[in-house]
Amino acid sequence: MAAVTSPETSPQPRVYFQTPGGTTEEPETPVRKQGRVTVKYDRKELRKRLNLEEWIIDQLTDLYDCEEEAIPELEIDVDELLDMPSDVERAARVKDLLVDCFKPTEDFISELLDKIRGMQKLSTPQKK
Repeated sequence: MAAVTSPETSPQPRVYFQTPGGTTEEPETPVRKQGRVTVKYDRKELRKRLNLEEWIIDQLTDLYDCEEEAIPELEIDVDELLDMPSDVERAARVKDLLVDCFKPTEDFISELLDKIRGMQKLSTPQKK
């Protein structure tokens, strides 16, 4: 049985699962298996991506002078940027996304491009 908390009690919705009533068995010690995501993608690449996304959020809160929740709705798609053939096109795309920002964005854009250089795409391959 799943229960979702309301937004009043938690900043983000969470789902909790309850065990069915009447079971008195001791839970087995779980065997640690590598998760599906880390099998499909390199754990190191996932960590780099997570660190990059946290850095982006921190930078955007500084650029927009607000809390994370108040950042204007925009999505910087790293995979989309990695698909672009040149840094000039990547910079232009990010600059277009930050059109509402009144602070200078050049330092953020150049740092972002430095950070994504050498990263791998994480998009799942299309099934045929």
